[in-house]
Amino acid sequence: MAALLEVKNLRKYFKSGGRMLHAVDDITFTLDEGKTLGVVGESGCGKTTLGRTILHLLDLTDGKIFFEGKDISNPTKKELRHMREEMQIIFQDPYSSLNPRMSVSEAIMEPLILQGKLTKAEITAETMNLMDTVGIAARFANSYPHELDGGRRQRIGIARALALRPKFIVCDEPVSALDVSIQAQIINLMLDLQEERGLAYMFVTHDLSVVKYISNDIMVMYLGCMVEKAPSDVLFQNPLHPYTQALLSAIPVPDIHQKKKRIIMQGEITSPVDPKPGCRFMARCQYASEDCEKPQVLEEHSANHFVACCKYKAIINKEER
Repeated sequence: MAALLEVKNLRKYFKSGGRMLHAVDDITFTLDEGKTLGVVGESGCGKTTLGRTILHLLDLTDGKIFFEGKDISNPTKKELRHMREEMQIIFQDPYSSLNPRMSVSEAIMEPLILQGKLTKAEITAETMNLMDTVGIAARFANSYPHELDGGRRQRIGIARALALRPKFIVCDEPVSALDVSIQAQIINLMLDLQEERGLAYMFVTHDLSVVKYISNDIMVMYLGCMVEKAPSDVLFQNPLHPYTQALLSAIPVPDIHQKKKRIIMQGEITSPVDPKPGCRFMARCQYASEDCEKPQVLEEHSANHFVACCKYKAIINKEER
């Protein structure tokens, strides 16, 4: 069975004073229906740009994107309009992503009106159904974004993303602007919707605890490159790339009596503008050597566990001793 989404060697570069900023560089992965791919990494590593490029909110520089087996790398306007029904996004900031002049019901109605397939009565009924689905009480139908808290605003964003019944949704840090208690509500809502509708998520986040809870597979990005990808449990139990190990060591432990060894990264961050062909983490890696100056190849360590590090085998052997 073919994957719902397949991305091959995707690149997105931006011009920067006559040079090229490599925001997304040679990313390849697949995502099946009903599954979640978590994408983690530091700010500026290209997570959001990757999601927006897949949805063609940004034009790709190179590579291929396949959706349900069809090449959508360079869609026509008609194809792009159809894609909008199948692929949606939940934005990070639930306030700035909503029109302040539209009420809750108007904001949710908008994609249904633009689609042009339902009558006015059907649109109204579907809007109220969507509000109920995401947990917004009917009494808020005529309220405006500034009158609501962050949790309800994000629920509007989720309702808008669901309105056209898509199969794939990019979740761009959908809970990072919310209180912890509200985060749990939104995450559980998204998991329920995924089970009911068979949705596939690409979940972009900084929160490693959240990504472990919601994801089937996790991709770790560093300065535009994928450095590691593995099933969620495997990645947390056996991180292979030095950058992944450093990220996981920073997760707080909810026990004041348990001491955790932190891996403190030192050195300068490599510039993503016309970077050299070697490992981009090399300047901050304690295991770096001359071999790291060569292009790094994504290697499958075990079933569905990939790592782009020429030193990882030596690191494992050293730690085992």
